[in-house]
Amino acid sequence: MSLPEDWRIPPEFQPDPDALDFDLDRALAAVVSLRAAIPEDAFTAETLGTEREGQGAVIREDGLVLTIGYLMAEAEEVWLTTSDGRAVQAEPLAYDFVSGFGLVRALTPLGAPALPLGNSRRIEPGDPVVVGGAGGVAHSLTAEILATQEFAGYWEYLIEDAIFTAPAHPNWGGTALLGAQGELLGIGSLQLPSRTSDGRVLPLNMSVPIDLLKPILDDLLRFGRVDRPSRPWLGLYAMEDEHDQVAVVGLAGDGPARKAELRAGDVLRAVAGVPVRSLAGFYRTLWSLGGAGVDVPLTVEREGDVFDVVLGSADRSRFLKSARLH
Repeated sequence: MSLPEDWRIPPEFQPDPDALDFDLDRALAAVVSLRAAIPEDAFTAETLGTEREGQGAVIREDGLVLTIGYLMAEAEEVWLTTSDGRAVQAEPLAYDFVSGFGLVRALTPLGAPALPLGNSRRIEPGDPVVVGGAGGVAHSLTAEILATQEFAGYWEYLIEDAIFTAPAHPNWGGTALLGAQGELLGIGSLQLPSRTSDGRVLPLNMSVPIDLLKPILDDLLRFGRVDRPSRPWLGLYAMEDEHDQVAVVGLAGDGPARKAELRAGDVLRAVAGVPVRSLAGFYRTLWSLGGAGVDVPLTVEREGDVFDVVLGSADRSRFLKSARLH
């Protein structure tokens, strides 16, 4: 999300350094802005654009930065800007589709502190947090944990214990979710609408919990990916509609779903004979069939007609351009 250069979080929502048990300025110095340039012919260019901006959190003093993966997917150039205004070029290292995390590394020293990794499994609703944005206190806000729960995204994405916070940060991509001791609890991913008990719709943020990084970090640094079989990918966007049905809302590039001539509006009734009752259930059944490349039998309803179709699944990573390492 792009905001005016002079934007600020309203003062009443900014964190108060005197009310915290950690050095806020030092912690926020570990949050850097991130700008990525993506080739026009990249697979993700149509949906995510060719110029992406957000932020990331320094997690090692050698310049390793954790961000949300969609900011740097297929990037041919990445620049980081520190809290003191220095711009440093970085190289993209890894994008993990399962967690949604992305890693980049500064090519020259950042001179920024590293945030310690916290324990996201210990947080509870009502816990105060700081949503740290690049640019210091004026770009950060005080929030609280609303919930930790399952989240299914329309782009074939599912995580357990996603962290939901409010109020919402207006520049959420790659923000650092900081706990009571200044530890990193998660990385900002989305802004979502939430309906209150009195019918109002208020925005909240969803962050990816840091505990998803810990078991995969070594693999990401060593191989650029996690050493596990790739999940089957269909290349469709799906959502639960007002009738609690899972419906196709779009198709990704020239993926398996487009090749099988699925359409927006198609309702997914079953996967390999297992009824589809939720988006999360659809993904779990799909991924249980085997690794990328497995045939996926779908039962589809289109304009009142029900039919079966078999999709040859794919490895999503093969559709993306490889990172250009320096």
